Amino acid sequence: MEWLESGQIRITLPKKCKKLTGTRLGAILGLNPFQTPFQAWCEITKTYQEPFKDSIYTVAGKVIEPLQRKFIEDNDFVVGMKSPSDIFGADYFASTYGDFYHDEPVFGGMWDSLEYDLETNKPIRVFEYKTTKRSEDWLNDTPIYYKAQAFLYAYLLGVTDVSIVCTFLEDKDYPIERDDGTFDTSKTEKFVCTTENTIRRDYNILEDKFLVDGEEFTIDDLVRCALNWWEVYVETGISPKFDEKKDKDILDILRKNNVNPTDDIVSIIAEYEALTKDVDAIESAIKEKTDRQKVLETKIKDHLNKQFRDGDKKVVMSGKHIEFTLSKALTTSIDKDALKKDGILARYEVSKETLKLTKKVIKEDK
Repeated sequence: MEWLESGQIRITLPKKCKKLTGTRLGAILGLNPFQTPFQAWCEITKTYQEPFKDSIYTVAGKVIEPLQRKFIEDNDFVVGMKSPSDIFGADYFASTYGDFYHDEPVFGGMWDSLEYDLETNKPIRVFEYKTTKRSEDWLNDTPIYYKAQAFLYAYLLGVTDVSIVCTFLEDKDYPIERDDGTFDTSKTEKFVCTTENTIRRDYNILEDKFLVDGEEFTIDDLVRCALNWWEVYVETGISPKFDEKKDKDILDILRKNNVNPTDDIVSIIAEYEALTKDVDAIESAIKEKTDRQKVLETKIKDHLNKQFRDGDKKVVMSGKHIEFTLSKALTTSIDKDALKKDGILARYEVSKETLKLTKKVIKEDK
């Protein structure tokens, strides 16, 4: 990883990047208040991703989503509703490896449910389900990042109709987190969706637009912007500019293991020297034990070596907590002395420049 003076980082890309999901679409376009473009880039390029941890809000969404789907089926007489499990099986992420659009190189993600035409057996509408206690965010329209998410999935499926369903919860409706990190969902499971607490908003991706800074955009416009962003930032391995405040948590983690060129080299050396003292003290304290370990490992290796029979490739012996395996493998090497004797070694020798950092303790004057 290389820290650039421009407030960006450059990385060597992994063999395969993560796809640009509907959730990340709003983020890379600066439309998602919960994730910055830099944070989305870190996820996509596998530079860093915050470990997922359930909260009362994510758990509530999982519990209530089937209730929302049933409410829409019954209340709006939707007869062709299918969930991801109906199409891909119960563990649909495992069966699809999390890739629901194999032919799509950039975009991905998963819709919440689809309405199918029973005659053609083809999807005709994408449903997205949300829960919140912030009804004020939904007064005039659906939050733009949720709208972009639903529109993208419809776009990828070649479907024009989208419905976004939101259920408004109160504090009493949320699960209770236990001390061990699990959740008591008994109250949430008793929740009943009604026309008073659940809304449905219908859209057509060919007609409805996004208002961004006073300018209207279609889903096609957003897709083009996203593809351009992908080309500029993902394909090059150079991140969008990071924000020292908004991206602080990720930057702190990345900087722990990477030297920032803006850091003072004097402070870098001082930090290294302090760490060296700590490491030396720890190694010195355990040296007697590590030396003894090496002696014991030699004895174990000698014992296992005597157990080989003709044709054996490995011998295994287990203690209570550790399993020891001695493997036998045949390797080949080049006899340089023979090549030199035959006068042909020089023909195949090549020079290569290398860098070597050495360290020497500076003795202090008494």
